[in-house]
Amino acid sequence: MTASVGRPGRVAPARHAGAVDLSVTVGSLALPAPVMTASGTSGHADELAAYGPLADLGAVVVKSLSVDPWPGNPAPRVHQAGDSLLNSVGLQGPGIGAWAGDGLVRLAAAGARTVVSIWGQRVDDYARAAALVAELEGLAAVEINVSCPNLEDRRTMFAHSATATAEVVAVVGERCPGLPRWAKLSPTVPDLAAVAGAALGAGAEAVTLVNTALAMAVDVETGRPVLGSGPAGGGLSGAALHPVAVRAVFDVRAAHPEAAIVGVGGVACGRDAVELMMAGADAVQVGTATFRDPRAPWRVLDEVAAWCAAHGIAAVRDLRDRAHGPGPGGDGG
Repeated sequence: MTASVGRPGRVAPARHAGAVDLSVTVGSLALPAPVMTASGTSGHADELAAYGPLADLGAVVVKSLSVDPWPGNPAPRVHQAGDSLLNSVGLQGPGIGAWAGDGLVRLAAAGARTVVSIWGQRVDDYARAAALVAELEGLAAVEINVSCPNLEDRRTMFAHSATATAEVVAVVGERCPGLPRWAKLSPTVPDLAAVAGAALGAGAEAVTLVNTALAMAVDVETGRPVLGSGPAGGGLSGAALHPVAVRAVFDVRAAHPEAAIVGVGGVACGRDAVELMMAGADAVQVGTATFRDPRAPWRVLDEVAAWCAAHGIAAVRDLRDRAHGPGPGGDGG
């Protein structure tokens, strides 16, 4: 799996876009297309603009940012695991202030709808990050990455606790009241629907399902973990995560029928995106697939439009919840 493929070039507009209404809503946010980039895989700015028009995507979700610059983890940071990827990049970033003067400006110039992703190690870190975000103009939403170690709770991940997740979502709302909040949750919990419910109850307009799954690979020659993070391991993304994401979206939709859900995890083609929407997602994000093909978000969007046209579906939003209808495996709701 490589990070680049040959010479950059723009993709053609979706061939079937004129025949299919691609507009969706995520909470209060209206988007012209159901496909976004996922945080962490397409940089902090317009890095993918050489491969397609950012304005054609629903939104660009930037790599997670903290208040201050953060160096990330030691190398090696990525490891290919079959068709999937292990990473321990460690949330490297320039800090919100530096990003606002560079990355946000570049995204605005490219016509992107920008969703800023924030993270922290303490509740106050999120509060400070939200206060800085509140001063910025031109943002579509804030995605709250709670899949981070909570130093106030013996390094337990925020997203592993419904209480901690709700506390973070609430404090972001207090400091940044005018921006839609999306809570990005971890799949490695016993009851994801309960954590999602806590986030929604604390004011999140949507939940993003799911972040990477905790994972590890060991070098059998050295007997040591292959990633530079050592015993901390890394996060699994790509094809292996996709069925996990589908189940997460399905379960949270069943538990919270009115919730806004963004599906993410192993989306590499239009059928993957359609599957997540049928499970209950209002929109989807494309992440790891961009390492193999930086044009992946536009290709997925084109394939979704083509699939809908071929199946006589006039509006992509009509895909949502089809897996929850009556019939084998459906819940009838």
